[in-house]
Amino acid sequence: MALPEGIQLLPIQQWTNVHQNFTQTFTPNASYTISLPASVSDIGEQYKRTTANFQWLIQNAINNRQQLRAMGSGWSLSEVAVSDGGIVDTKNLTLSFNMGNSFISPQYLTNGRQAHDLFFVQCGMTILMLNDKLEKESDPKRSLKASGASNGQSIAGATSTGTHGAAINDGAVHDSIVGLHIVVGPSRHVWLERASYPIASDDFINWLGAEAIRDDDMFNAAIISFGSFGFIHGIMLETDPIYLLEKHPGGMIPYNDELKQAINTLDFANNNILPLPQNGSDKQLYHFEIVVNPHQFAPNDPQKGVYLRTIYKCQYVDSYQPPVPANQRFTYGDDTLGVIQTVLDAAGPDLSALVIPALVDKLFPLAYASADASTATIGDTFINTKFRGKVGSAAIAVDISNASRVAELITAASHQTPFPGGLGLRFVKGTQAILGFTCFPHTCVLEMDGVDAQASRDFFQNIWTTLRQQNIPYTMHWGKLNFAIDADLVLYMYGADRVNKWIQCRNSLLDAPTRQVFTNDFIQKCGLAKDLSPV
Repeated sequence: MALPEGIQLLPIQQWTNVHQNFTQTFTPNASYTISLPASVSDIGEQYKRTTANFQWLIQNAINNRQQLRAMGSGWSLSEVAVSDGGIVDTKNLTLSFNMGNSFISPQYLTNGRQAHDLFFVQCGMTILMLNDKLEKESDPKRSLKASGASNGQSIAGATSTGTHGAAINDGAVHDSIVGLHIVVGPSRHVWLERASYPIASDDFINWLGAEAIRDDDMFNAAIISFGSFGFIHGIMLETDPIYLLEKHPGGMIPYNDELKQAINTLDFANNNILPLPQNGSDKQLYHFEIVVNPHQFAPNDPQKGVYLRTIYKCQYVDSYQPPVPANQRFTYGDDTLGVIQTVLDAAGPDLSALVIPALVDKLFPLAYASADASTATIGDTFINTKFRGKVGSAAIAVDISNASRVAELITAASHQTPFPGGLGLRFVKGTQAILGFTCFPHTCVLEMDGVDAQASRDFFQNIWTTLRQQNIPYTMHWGKLNFAIDADLVLYMYGADRVNKWIQCRNSLLDAPTRQVFTNDFIQKCGLAKDLSPV
């Protein structure tokens, strides 16, 4: 079969994700790499030809009754982004476009908004590439509003699974996205934005050759949709003028009533928790984080307290130089966590219960308690992840009013089911995304990062079960370990109204044959592939 220029068969039948949590088997000859057509030099025409190639891939999948999923960097720890059919490797799609006034809605260009506030990129662009484009190449220089802890994810992958970061006032990564160009069928592609926040002019949408959909519910459904709303080809980001982040690793502090009050309210006015005032004339609190070793934790004990990290947002200076990386006192190769996992699994639960606390106590201060302060751009602050290899990471989100209670439940559970890792509390502004897991108006994300051993999975299951038994509202990170998730749990986390609205939006956007292409085992297990009447 002759393939269109820009599409190549990807000879792959098995694939393991970056963090080595699972291996997926694919249908033979059903996976592809998509690239810019080499015979075309004009980047606008390259982009449009790639849209047509996405449409070809959908038609081919329909003809062969195959599932497809776009793949960026393969970062997710769950099977959210794979299918039994094939994958489409999009890493070569890294075009970017500055916007001119004629391509922007007149409503946007009011109240001080300008064309350079917006940046349009293809789906394969990584966070690393985006930071370089904005901070080093743009004129004027710009910054992303938020970032995850690492920069290897593609922008489409990061948004599709709800990568959150910890920007108290700006929200998760996807909350800075204001427009999506999605290929939703073999003969249809749409420009999607909120009706309440118009971005693109008719000239831009006509340039894309797309159908315009301006609808808040549809946008809020598609922005976190795990690749099941079609191929996200282009993404419009709203950026900030370039700024610096001033990091203050605060060391260990006691876990007392004053800290609990701060965690549960984010009110720092009447305490001495922060190293600087929350808001000053030149600095604003950007990131507030508590890190806990669950095996060395006791309330009101200064020797068994928690680690504090804060980051302040401050003005960029022209004399800025990237910080020189500090000598790391703690490093390990890709196989180290896998070796630890093998040892713990072979030891069995009784011996693991003895080994895990001592192992974490030894490694925790080295891995988490860096005393290095720095001032850097967001691109130079959130760089390559420290965790490599077989990472066992799960995350839940709760309303901040429940933050200390849930943190104490997690540390107590580690005494029953020892967890080979640590706990981090990060705080994020709530999202409008219908199935965004940072959905609480003031969200606390509790991340449990460690080794992907059976002990970790037993621990995660214990936490999820305990929270539900105690009727504490929570949600679960779509892109991290979430093997307990099913249709019943999704309804518990989001409620029938939100779940049905998301399903109805999907049914309205995709016809039945295209829905089958973008349906995988994960959304079927979550009860999100139902055939409900579209809105």
